[in-house]
Amino acid sequence: MLSIFVCEDNNEQREKFTKIIQNLILIENFDMELKLSTSKPDDILDYLAENDVSGLYFLDIDLKSSINGIELASMIRQYDPRGFIVFITTHSEMSYLTFIYKVEAMDFIIKDNYKNIKERIHQCIIDANKKYSAKVTELQKVFSMKSGDKIINIEYSKILFFETSPTIHKVIIHAFDRQIEFYAKLKDIEKKLDNRFYRCHKSYIVNKDNIREIDLTNRCIHMVNGQECLISIRMLKGLVKE
Repeated sequence: MLSIFVCEDNNEQREKFTKIIQNLILIENFDMELKLSTSKPDDILDYLAENDVSGLYFLDIDLKSSINGIELASMIRQYDPRGFIVFITTHSEMSYLTFIYKVEAMDFIIKDNYKNIKERIHQCIIDANKKYSAKVTELQKVFSMKSGDKIINIEYSKILFFETSPTIHKVIIHAFDRQIEFYAKLKDIEKKLDNRFYRCHKSYIVNKDNIREIDLTNRCIHMVNGQECLISIRMLKGLVKE
């Protein structure tokens, strides 16, 4: 999932940009989420320090803060080197600084009129979604599922385990940042996955890379984020061997 961030010190403009972005996500039905809309650069940096995200960032340059938007972008790059950065500003004369700070901006939108800003934000969201989808496919495998009317892709590395849902014919995928219920059978999912995944129980498929420890006595697997899943006696030997 692509996470979106807005940093703009003008409250009225920030609310407008936030509304535009939220509406466009709904219209395009993209697998995106507006994670944070704030006037404070530190809010974004604090969030990135605690969460592993792939982001699209809409930043003002003059933030009335100890750092400006270009300096913020440079710091964002330390956490999210492949993120997409867009500047929305009145300061066109500062565009050259994006090259000095090597932030590789996706776009530089001048606050000249509302319609133009909306169209440019729209295009940035479309472009970011296209590039993110291509990048994920290129860099690592993803698990694709249909939930409602959305096709959702989750990187294998972010999947903890799959679990049979109490709802008949459904499965719950547990990832680091979300849980999604969708129509499927575990046996069909198992066939699609690579060897980092293991069918540890009739109701669970676990990602071995994200196991913290295995409780042999209670036949319970503890994942790196604290969640737990069961392991059957029959499947215990195979998992311990691996």
